[in-house]
Amino acid sequence: MGNRNTTHFQNLKELPTPLSHSQCVLHKHELLICGGVPQRICYSYHTIKNEYKFICEYPRNVQLYGHCVVKLVDNNKDRSQITLLSFGSDWNRYSKHTLIMKYVSVWSDDNNNRNHPIIIGRDNDDYIGARALIGGINNHLLFITYLPKNISVFDLKTFQFIKHDTLPTNCIQYHCFVSKSENGQVQEMIKTNQKNKQNYQMLLFCEKTGLSIKYNEDNNAFQFQKLPVCDDIAPFYEYAYVCINDFILFFGGSNYPDVSKSVYKYSIRENKWMTFQDTLPSPLRDCVAILSEKDNDIHIIGGVNDKDIKVSSHMKTKVRAWDPSQL
Repeated sequence: MGNRNTTHFQNLKELPTPLSHSQCVLHKHELLICGGVPQRICYSYHTIKNEYKFICEYPRNVQLYGHCVVKLVDNNKDRSQITLLSFGSDWNRYSKHTLIMKYVSVWSDDNNNRNHPIIIGRDNDDYIGARALIGGINNHLLFITYLPKNISVFDLKTFQFIKHDTLPTNCIQYHCFVSKSENGQVQEMIKTNQKNKQNYQMLLFCEKTGLSIKYNEDNNAFQFQKLPVCDDIAPFYEYAYVCINDFILFFGGSNYPDVSKSVYKYSIRENKWMTFQDTLPSPLRDCVAILSEKDNDIHIIGGVNDKDIKVSSHMKTKVRAWDPSQL
């Protein structure tokens, strides 16, 4: 039986401009859309109002080719303000940017968002299509995975790299990189026993590569274990992805010149894959997916279609459409 389009996806108000390779961060009822190709503009999308507002624009000398944006974790700060970290490089690897934004909602009257430059990355590090996440016992470590098969650990307190290692794969770019949901439980255990920090666990998928990555803070060492990748998704990368509890959903993807409209699911607990019969409305690559936790919606933003045209589409789908346990 072939793939089928369904009404699982609801179209929302289009982006103010076509956009691909964007980065997106959740803040309360806002989706913060941070630049992309070819735009340096950042917008806030309000999930209740279904409206966009301009936040700011990246500096003119910053080139965005598969950059990374992460939200720093700081439980001691005013929750109305968050800190965003953006970093990346140009096609030649040499022109790197690192920016910090102290963000206050543009939907309030108190916003005064500014970018503050610092530098992440060695001269030869290529951050095009890099992926990053924040973890560690105090959420103070930035894990970066990037071309051709590198993983680095950057300490957000000292602003210094503390580890560089090589992944057991051929090449990664525009890949899936997530933390395992059980890390939160592990961190609670860690707080009661600071002498044994245990392992911080991550997952990485790109084409035929599947990896479980464990990082031990005490030893500053990585352990890698290969994971299976199903045949349906193995040719693809440049997909949107979102990790929810113990599973990861993948949307679309690219294997030039082919562009996928399929939806895939990887169960972390069962270590099994599933390809859904239901698909995206049309083929899409280089889009971004993010979970709005308050309403359990997955938003899929921007991307490039199978005619190599950047799109301004914005759609959402319910988690329960892809996970029966949510019904």
